[in-house]
Amino acid sequence: MIARLTPWLLALGFYFAFAEQLALGTNVLVMILLTLSLDLCLGRAGILTLGQSAFFGMGAYVAGIVALRVTEDPLIGLAVATLASAALGALTGALILHTEGAALLMLTLALSALLEEFANHATAWTGGADGLQGMKLAPLLGTFRFDLFKHTAYLYSLAVLLVWFLVTQIVIVSPFGRSIDGIRQSPARMRAIGTPVWWRRLCVYTLSAAMAGSAGALSAQTTRFVGLTTLSVLVSGTAVVMLVLGGTRRRYGAFLGAAVYVLVQDYAAQINPFHWMLIVGILLMLTVLFLEGGLASLPEALLRVRRRESKR
Repeated sequence: MIARLTPWLLALGFYFAFAEQLALGTNVLVMILLTLSLDLCLGRAGILTLGQSAFFGMGAYVAGIVALRVTEDPLIGLAVATLASAALGALTGALILHTEGAALLMLTLALSALLEEFANHATAWTGGADGLQGMKLAPLLGTFRFDLFKHTAYLYSLAVLLVWFLVTQIVIVSPFGRSIDGIRQSPARMRAIGTPVWWRRLCVYTLSAAMAGSAGALSAQTTRFVGLTTLSVLVSGTAVVMLVLGGTRRRYGAFLGAAVYVLVQDYAAQINPFHWMLIVGILLMLTVLFLEGGLASLPEALLRVRRRESKR
């Protein structure tokens, strides 16, 4: 029980111990949610995708537009952005999930590229290359103001992450989640026993899109800016790297991978702003070579080594 609560206790401890680093901590929480959405889609369902940035960017832009043109209430913006990303996921998923493998991968990549190009030209709504700026947010629940030091933003992001984490855990242990795991292992076998494979893949793809949209909305609301980079394939690639670092299909793999990536990126960039990717690349290579289950499998790997030494 304590082990399951450890990440959340660490997150709360970070809030009190590193009050001057809450902007960095908020970014970590947003990236964790994005990575968690990818783990549900790629890790749990086996849907190959490089289009997670499409839903992340959709959520960010919708949250920004709602704040600028409709209402400054952050919860309404978050809800609308989440629903918009879910709708985009359902629509595009219905079109592309008939394919598999490299074809599916390329279609998800094309989706992000198309949305990025659209956002670049729809300057009246998106700001084009200049992005959306000047967003203002009303106090959360009418009480908690979004200050420059990110106190409210951090706890707000942590609460949204907790809600989505609980949702994913409920889905994973449900009969639906078990069938998704079976589809990942053998779609043909699941079809043979009467499982509606396409519909279930579409459902999990839509849920993953909604989660990524929530992450994008949090990014927009906590930074007060939305740029074209939110739709860049680099966002999708970064999510894949974070997931591989942490470990797929691990309870807290997304947490560990995203936190390590963002923190290493931040501190390595302070040391050398031009070669920080080299350090991240080395870390990724070592993880892939020696930790099959990602950084989350490190305790298990150490335990196996200890057992081998005890047998000798």
